[in-house]
Amino acid sequence: MSLDSQITSDPSRASSGPAAAAPVRAQADEDHRPSAVAPVWLQRLSLFVLVLFCVYLGVLVMILPWWARVWDHNLFISSHPVLAAVLHNGAIRGFISGLGLLDIWIGISEAIHYRDHRS
Repeated sequence: MSLDSQITSDPSRASSGPAAAAPVRAQADEDHRPSAVAPVWLQRLSLFVLVLFCVYLGVLVMILPWWARVWDHNLFISSHPVLAAVLHNGAIRGFISGLGLLDIWIGISEAIHYRDHRS
């Protein structure tokens, strides 16, 4: 029986040596890596931009279907009569306004449930 076959056949000998130390070293290297967390000021700035964008877009989507000057006299909607018939329906306008309210709610919810991620 050769030395190589003894090492591979004996489980107690297979775990010792430089090959077994490699996973331990890899684990130690992972523990000392710097985390990829953005600075707190950048997290807060991105939250502010997200909330501002969600609220602005939500108000726009909520108001536009009821603003006749923009919604009814739109060249795109006027050139498609089937689409115009659907989009001039009050229920569809209400649904689109509801999406605007949902967008506002998402923005405010993000602001309320914000937590700093610190390294």
